[in-house]
Amino acid sequence: MSQAVEIRPLAAGEVEHVAGIHQVAFPRQQNSLLWVSCNAAAYPRIRYFVAVQVGKIVGYVQWTEKSGFREEVVLELEQMAVLPENRGRGIARALIEQSLPQVARELEKRGARIKGVMVTTRTDNVAQRIYASTLGAETKAVIPDLYSADEAIMIALSPDLGRRQGER
Repeated sequence: MSQAVEIRPLAAGEVEHVAGIHQVAFPRQQNSLLWVSCNAAAYPRIRYFVAVQVGKIVGYVQWTEKSGFREEVVLELEQMAVLPENRGRGIARALIEQSLPQVARELEKRGARIKGVMVTTRTDNVAQRIYASTLGAETKAVIPDLYSADEAIMIALSPDLGRRQGER
């Protein structure tokens, strides 16, 4: 990564910036502003973190708690995107490695811990390598033609997943 990147929670007033990245990264999806607005309003079930470089939001990650608030939390890395001109610079990796420990600390405040992380992604998405190397996620199933192509369901199970991320 050539320039420092700051990973932090989404702040009020930044939803439109994230929606703009969503629109560029996921062109088959519609109503980006509505999608991001609804999800951002669902905190703490859904948590957004942004990557800021030279004062500009260049990427985001969306973590979603699955199946209710539990002591052993299964998170879904529901979406992650980096602007095309900023890809290949370690920003996606930084988003995962720096935001997941922040989520783990928030969960600890309510007596919960991360049991595992689930990722669904197109089978042709090169980010699968990042999910495997940062989370230890492995493909457990492939669902043909689920959205716009075949989807891989990747799972990482570990009792100290969020804590390990903070030690990297």
